[in-house]
Amino acid sequence: MEQRIGSSSQPLDGAGIDPAFIPGLTSPVSEDPEDVKPEKAEEPEKAESPAEASEEAVEDAPDEPPASEEPESAEEESEEEEAPDGPVFEASDRRARMIADHSGVRLFLDDQECEFRWDEIGAVETESPRFGKRFTITVHTPDRRWFPIEIEATARSRFKEWEEQLDAVLDAYFEDAEDAEESD
Repeated sequence: MEQRIGSSSQPLDGAGIDPAFIPGLTSPVSEDPEDVKPEKAEEPEKAESPAEASEEAVEDAPDEPPASEEPESAEEESEEEEAPDGPVFEASDRRARMIADHSGVRLFLDDQECEFRWDEIGAVETESPRFGKRFTITVHTPDRRWFPIEIEATARSRFKEWEEQLDAVLDAYFEDAEDAEESD
């Protein structure tokens, strides 16, 4: 069975998604022209001098220091600390990248990315061409969808190395997911 490209769902009727599609069902919306600005009822009070305004701003400022990038790096460090000491597979070229570790498989191509947990994966297939340097990894899901990614190797000798590393990750994590399902 081939994977279909595109949507197989039919578009919904207007009334199914927008109640205003049926006249009289909702009250009419009064639209103001975009170029008309609402009138302000009160003018804000102006500070008597710039010095007083800066003093008020200092008093209103919270005692906390401004946010910096340190909490983000701390979060990244905590994620790394949570990672168990297990095998990790990472292969990349100038456009594509694949990472397989304890959390699952992540595929990256240019600015697109997808992530699969181990319980979402039905199979992982590798293919190395007879000629050329493009190593293909395909992630299959249980609902008969597949997601291939091609990674260009620097040399054909990398294919064997990548397959061994990926096999180690799959043996460590993918089999554990199947064993957990069998024990349930």
